[in-house]
Amino acid sequence: MCRIFVIGTDGGPLTESQRRLLEGCDLIVAARRFAPVAAGLGLPFHDISPLAAAIAALSRQPGEGKVAVLVGGDPLYYGIGKRLLAEFDHERLHFSPATTALQRACALFRLPWDDAVVTSLHGRSHHHLPGLLLRHGKNLLFTDPSNTPDGIARTLLAYLQLIGDKELARDIEVLVAEELGLSGEAVFRGDLAATAGRNFAVLNVVALLVPGGEPPDCRFGLGEEELSHSRGLITKNEVRAATLHQLRLPRRGVLWDIGAGSGSVSVEAARLNPDLVVYAIEDKEEQLDNITKNIRKYRCHNVIPVAGRAPRSCADLPEPQRVFVGGSGGNLAAIIAMAASRLSAGGLLVVNGVIAATVEAAPRLMAEHGLQVRQATLQVSRSDGHGATATFNPITIITGRK
Repeated sequence: MCRIFVIGTDGGPLTESQRRLLEGCDLIVAARRFAPVAAGLGLPFHDISPLAAAIAALSRQPGEGKVAVLVGGDPLYYGIGKRLLAEFDHERLHFSPATTALQRACALFRLPWDDAVVTSLHGRSHHHLPGLLLRHGKNLLFTDPSNTPDGIARTLLAYLQLIGDKELARDIEVLVAEELGLSGEAVFRGDLAATAGRNFAVLNVVALLVPGGEPPDCRFGLGEEELSHSRGLITKNEVRAATLHQLRLPRRGVLWDIGAGSGSVSVEAARLNPDLVVYAIEDKEEQLDNITKNIRKYRCHNVIPVAGRAPRSCADLPEPQRVFVGGSGGNLAAIIAMAASRLSAGGLLVVNGVIAATVEAAPRLMAEHGLQVRQATLQVSRSDGHGATATFNPITIITGRK
């Protein structure tokens, strides 16, 4: 049974123990930059990219031989180790890690990293990086040619400009370690604007340092007095709680909040599920200002304000798993038709109806578009403890499941 030695290197010269492991190998599989190592040892070389072809080459090796896979850092930490363990019998694999790229980068940054959140963007896509990154004070990032340090900085700057947070845009610090262990090794430090204006080597590790304290402890139950809103135009606490219950929010995915108003539902949903991306769709400038104030106050950067009226403003948004309609602006039929067509299978559409026309039309329209419908009506009364009671208009919550 051919043995596979998976050897990590820090990019410098091979150690004596690494040379001994490589001696007698029938093949070295590695990135192109390690080809001179194989040539220096007189060993056949196979490029690790594309990975499927490299794994096929490893599989073809004779049963009694040994081969080496030469990689950077620790192959079992965001490396090829997991894929090899899935492809080959574990007994055939022998791992020899080296200093990881993160260890080397943080040493160059002079940055303790026991409290950092490590995120790999290598070969991964995320349609809203600010929501992923801005909630952590210290991020360490593996990048790739599609997620470059300058591209990440431009994305963050664009979002912070959208929500009007000039202070945070100015104060975020970016550190980039390039060409680790190679002759071109270098460290960059700067703010988002400086990072956005540079080009970086393909091989890099990024530290993103986001200042500011943690948002308030409570993740659910914000009072109306704690949220920016105009003239009492806000979903009442009790109704908001019932609405979020009906939405049955997924841990991650996309929520559209149509007619978001002050963004109270968006903010509570975003704080409950930090991996959920919430699009707060609103056409009134005053309310959009309230939404951005609430995003900044509660640091819920997984909320994206969208200026405009539905359904037109939803055309370019990602497919939702949940849609909430707090206000339709007279476009209820078109909104329900669009939501029913765009929702993923099993998705939920929730409409809060105050006026009789909405309460009558929404269930019928949902059913016409194939949704399974249920509804509940709430009547909220509040007492101040001194005998004064306030009673609000009843709200009917209509829920449709695709």
